[in-house]
Amino acid sequence: MQGTVVSIDVAPGDPVRAGQQVAVVEAMKLEHVLAAECDGFVRAVSMAAGEVVREGHPLVFVEPGEVSGSQVIETAETDPDLIRPDLEEALRRHALTLDKSRPEAVAKRRARGFRMPRENIADLVDEGSFKEYWPLVVARQHRRFDMETLQRTTPADGLVVGTCTINSADFGEEESRALVVHSDYTVLAGTQGARYHYKMDRALDLAQRYRLPLVLFGEGGGGRPGDDNTGPGVAFDTPTFIAFSQLSGLVPLVSVINGRTFAGNAAVVACSDVIIATEGSTLGMGGPAMIEGGGLGVYTPEEVGPMPVQSPNGVVDILVKDEAEAVQAARKYLSYFQGALADWREPDQRRLRHIVPENRLRLYDMRAIIRTLADEDSVLELRAAFGPGLITAFIRVEGRAMGVIANNPHHLAGAIDSDVADKGARFLQLCDAFDIPVLSLMDCPGMMVGPEVERTALVRHCARMFNVGSNMTTPLFGVVVRKGYGLGVQAMCGGGSLFGFFTIAWPTAEFSGMNIEGAVKLGWRKELQAIEDPAERRAEFDRRVAQGLESAKAVNAAVGGGLDDVIDPAETRNWIASALKRVPRPAPRQGKKHAFIDTW
Repeated sequence: MQGTVVSIDVAPGDPVRAGQQVAVVEAMKLEHVLAAECDGFVRAVSMAAGEVVREGHPLVFVEPGEVSGSQVIETAETDPDLIRPDLEEALRRHALTLDKSRPEAVAKRRARGFRMPRENIADLVDEGSFKEYWPLVVARQHRRFDMETLQRTTPADGLVVGTCTINSADFGEEESRALVVHSDYTVLAGTQGARYHYKMDRALDLAQRYRLPLVLFGEGGGGRPGDDNTGPGVAFDTPTFIAFSQLSGLVPLVSVINGRTFAGNAAVVACSDVIIATEGSTLGMGGPAMIEGGGLGVYTPEEVGPMPVQSPNGVVDILVKDEAEAVQAARKYLSYFQGALADWREPDQRRLRHIVPENRLRLYDMRAIIRTLADEDSVLELRAAFGPGLITAFIRVEGRAMGVIANNPHHLAGAIDSDVADKGARFLQLCDAFDIPVLSLMDCPGMMVGPEVERTALVRHCARMFNVGSNMTTPLFGVVVRKGYGLGVQAMCGGGSLFGFFTIAWPTAEFSGMNIEGAVKLGWRKELQAIEDPAERRAEFDRRVAQGLESAKAVNAAVGGGLDDVIDPAETRNWIASALKRVPRPAPRQGKKHAFIDTW
């Protein structure tokens, strides 16, 4: 190449060894070291420093020859443990971001009983797998503070981001890939500054392009007013909220909150598939400052969106005691989207024969049925305090992940009200978006009725289960445990008994277009009214109800078709496991199945 001679490092008569530096040439701002090709002696030097050398032009002439060790100064090998000044500076800068460099912030966090972001991350991810992105970023407040202060007080600009694996011991490296984004409340109250958003956008782009499931720890106070601005501008041109929402339905989105989460932080959290919160958390679209600024009163952070409000109303999916439990819940939730487990244990299925009482009016525990059907320790319930008439949960059967919707007879006898319909429809949508099969356990007396429930817009809400259920392509397996009445049970199985891969019943099941007593009153009203004697009228009513109950029994109703079988309850799990092997596995998806998953 053409270049400029920087130095000639030998003189005529000097001994040289093969590989020894003899000259340095600069070209395009880079220095190229030229070395001897053999042992020998320098016979001539044809150029000097500062001269321009062109392609093919000689610089140093070396005559091959035997060179003794004493004639050449040996070059010492570099110690691989030597820390050069440039590396030392980089290590020092990274150390400023670590908890040990911030004892005051750590102590303040500890005083509240909370953990630091990197503690949560270390607990969540597989050991040694976390690779942090942009750790040296600081807040964009250079007009207010010098660089040293920003490095000390705003490490990572309050957002710890990195790629990792989670649960790789169970599912392997490929299926365990993930991205973690953790807001740091100890940095400017976890507020979202300019570089915070810039870093978040980088993380969201990685998640979108490389299909990385995302775990977000979202504690923080929303937008940050103190960053440097270069001039006027609108306040809603950040792409963060667009990018996060566009991940919905593409990759699993898990949010964890602990402490105070408001405004912009709350908005991002709310776009997730599932929200895991600790008991002492508060979550609201506007914090105390925003409320007071709007002239709406003065409140403490703990009065705005506490968990006794946000759990029963359905905002929070999983409520836990503390951050340690939250991290474990996040790991477990993600596992259902990562594949099948090879190791599992099956409960004694014979217990299913006796969970539902022979007395058709006696209550029982639907959750006991779910726990018995599922692999041991594989149940994770979502939104337990909201819409209590329906249980929604993830389980495993022979290691395979499944979703469960189950009527809960302890609330309104398991009838479908507006909250139940919203809860069920949203869960079905979540399962379908990621091709997770669904098990429906039915004991439903129908849609809830009456003037009060109609004030909740039930007509529209209940229809969500029909629209979502009947358009699913993930397999649905139906088991009628007891009551299968009217529109309610149809909503529980995708619109009708023939929609699912199978619809089976237990001997305790009974079928009717509506409750049997009501059907007798409605269908035989004239005949009953024609009987003048009250005792005779009551006897006739009881006789017809008994007739109706006999016809409604599963073994009798199945004679007319529409039901795949009436089985021994102990065989239910075998039906499910067999069906999972007989439905096709979903093909790898290039894009989204649905545009997004409904936040509600």
